[in-house]
Amino acid sequence: MGNWKNNFILLSMDLRKKILTAHNKEHSLYIAGWIGQDAQRFAQLMKLFLEDEYRVVQRSAWIISIVADQHPSLLEPHLRDMVSRMDMPGLPSAVKRNVLRVMQDMNLPPELHGEVMNACFHYIEDPKEMIAIKAFSMTVLANLAKAYPDIKNEIRVVLEDLLEHDPSPGIRSRARKVMSSL
Repeated sequence: MGNWKNNFILLSMDLRKKILTAHNKEHSLYIAGWIGQDAQRFAQLMKLFLEDEYRVVQRSAWIISIVADQHPSLLEPHLRDMVSRMDMPGLPSAVKRNVLRVMQDMNLPPELHGEVMNACFHYIEDPKEMIAIKAFSMTVLANLAKAYPDIKNEIRVVLEDLLEHDPSPGIRSRARKVMSSL
């Protein structure tokens, strides 16, 4: 009986309000569980991610990455919109980080490869960019290098330069791993 009540509450959830009530792992997992494999609910989440204010966008990015880990096919119809946002000025770091984290485990459609490559190279070369964003960008580029072997040398040059200027442990570890895979 209690389970029925929980399901009823979940079915009538106002997603935006629910996203704004808390920002922690448990809450994000709860919302991701409500979305599940439901493409319409995921589309609601994507609409908030693509069109809402900073705090909603930031929080929905984390939920998107959780859902995409479980149901990556839900993300496919929205990839074009996600990629087009990657070069927006002022894009929250949480958005970049979660989008790239998801992309590193996906087979991206060829029509998005160029834009994704450009964004990833830009993130790696930006001295102000966060370490996690650079690390995920490295992995995305290494994956794309399998289809475009001509970019391997450019990746190596960029990573060698990065190692010279940002020798943090996270950068060193990921850069070495990526360079050995090229």
